[in-house]
Amino acid sequence: MSVATSDPLALDGEALGAWLSRQSPEFSGPISLKRFEGGQSNPTYLLACGERRFVLRKKPPGPLLPSAHLIEREYRVISALCGAGFQVPRPVLICEDGSVIGTTFYLMELVSGRQFWNPALPDCAPAERGALYDAMNATLARLHGVDWRAAGLADFGKPKNYLARQIARWRRQYESARLAPSPDMDRLIAWLEANLPDETSDAPVAIVHGDFRIDNMIFDAREPKVLAVLDWELATLGHPLADLAYNCLPFRLPSRIAGRGVAGLDLASLGLPSEGAYVESYRRKAGCGPIANWPFFVAFAAFRVASILFGVRARARQGNAAASNAEEIGGLADVYAEIGWRAAQEG
Repeated sequence: MSVATSDPLALDGEALGAWLSRQSPEFSGPISLKRFEGGQSNPTYLLACGERRFVLRKKPPGPLLPSAHLIEREYRVISALCGAGFQVPRPVLICEDGSVIGTTFYLMELVSGRQFWNPALPDCAPAERGALYDAMNATLARLHGVDWRAAGLADFGKPKNYLARQIARWRRQYESARLAPSPDMDRLIAWLEANLPDETSDAPVAIVHGDFRIDNMIFDAREPKVLAVLDWELATLGHPLADLAYNCLPFRLPSRIAGRGVAGLDLASLGLPSEGAYVESYRRKAGCGPIANWPFFVAFAAFRVASILFGVRARARQGNAAASNAEEIGGLADVYAEIGWRAAQEG
């Protein structure tokens, strides 16, 4: 079997091809592999076999932070959502035998379409920008409306005390990954712990994506329609406003920083909604009431991103990062900690 690969993480294509051929006849021919650039967590590859195209997601090599890179959970949630008719790539198979390529991995079908890396959508016309944001907004509301019990995800997470548990989890991640003190992060953590909203039995519970942003979606090539939502590693059961606040962080991040924000731009002339208009649009689509404690959820979302980025920077220093720009992206940890602390002061 011949295998062509340009993978800088030295994935063992021969072992992978042999394992795949034993799983299904559709993988009996030669395969080729090429790693996608851009992701900071789980290395992702394009796998071609004959005329068919798949995406392979795997854990990174080397030592990992506790409870990070949960490929198995990712595969489970996209399988459940595919069955529920939500826009995800069709899952194909999972391999939890680390002897094949060194880590757990799974395969899903490739979804072809457009992917946007800059939330300002510089290559689109104003009317299309607004329509794309509206499609993203509608997709998030649709996700939060999925019946997670009927989808077989009743044990996918703990429905109660989501915010408290998440703060504790990501605080541990931050403390295990930080390489230097971060005063804004430390102040932010203390504020979040002191200002937790009441998480009673009446608090809403939904499937939350955990990384819901425009570059984690595949859009139709011709119209503003979301074909698939990607990267479900952080998904769980939790408070839907945490997802919405995370999705709104580009409104707080300056556009000059790594092409990841729209703060400071003339949103109206660009055809983009304001943060307030975007939140109100979601509220109408999701059918929820007035939103309370919005600054808390923004602060919480920024705190999570900062904690993740401290981990990205740590992996870059360890030499097992998933992307070549991990050091640069990890350097944004303090920027998000500052955004979170500013949001806390609004509250």
